[in-house]
Amino acid sequence: MRTSTRSAADESEPDLTASTRRTRASQARLLAAVACLVTACASTATGSGGTGSGGTGSGGTGSGGTGSGVAGDAVASPAALRASPATSSATPRASRQPSAAPLAGITVGIDPGHNGLNGTDPSFINHLIWNGRESETCDTTGTQTASGYTEARFNFDVARDLRAALIADGARVVMTRTNNHGVGPCVDRRAQILNDSGARVAIDIHADGGPSWGRGFTVLEPVADGPNDHVIPASERFGRDVRAALLGRTSMPVSNYYGSNGIQFRDDLAGLNLTTVPKVLIESGNMVNATDAALLTSPRFQQQLAAALLAAILAFLGR
Repeated sequence: MRTSTRSAADESEPDLTASTRRTRASQARLLAAVACLVTACASTATGSGGTGSGGTGSGGTGSGGTGSGVAGDAVASPAALRASPATSSATPRASRQPSAAPLAGITVGIDPGHNGLNGTDPSFINHLIWNGRESETCDTTGTQTASGYTEARFNFDVARDLRAALIADGARVVMTRTNNHGVGPCVDRRAQILNDSGARVAIDIHADGGPSWGRGFTVLEPVADGPNDHVIPASERFGRDVRAALLGRTSMPVSNYYGSNGIQFRDDLAGLNLTTVPKVLIESGNMVNATDAALLTSPRFQQQLAAALLAAILAFLGR
């Protein structure tokens, strides 16, 4: 029985083996065909920017994983194709660049009052000029804090911060002086520089030397006297913008000793009398007062002040 059983098995096993081999051969041919189709699909997917079943999905890998070369191309291609519409759509945005640079094409004038070496040439700064109404001296030395930090330096430090902010917003900036180690120019010449610049608006930056008990800022505004007649309403509007910006963006209060609620009209200053562009002068605080002086000498406050003046300029220009 065992012999006959073995004989039967021996006789049937070759048939089963052959059948198995034929089946496996058929499967191999089928797998080869499928592999060929998959390869073709992957190639098509890579060329079109999509991914096949063996490629990568959005941010992950499919069941077939990633292969070297094709899968890498499949990953890169969609990203590259997605970048193309962004690049092409960036062109219209580039044509609207002024919205990203609100002051593009606009000139703004800055007059940092006094100069660092004015005190070295008294004969020059004391000679008389015509301010539109009367004679006044070419300039003065300005005031200073108890520690010796000068108004001329403060004015220039804030002007530099404001200039940088304006340029970042696309503006062309004209300053009446470009350093703090010179003398002058005279106040009438400063007015002329800004008038000739084509500025849409201008700001004179100063700090005051008031009583030691007094605190706060004052916006000085022009009074009509002929040359400045047509810019008086705009200057008054700009003054309100400056006042609001300083109250909203700095810790300096309105003056409690000078002007009315932070505003003072002046008819004796060449910079205001001779202006033909909208302009105000800001007395940023009282350098003689210890509390104000601590702010005025602080780089952080100076940057806040420059940011407030920038905000006022943007508001005035409707940007």
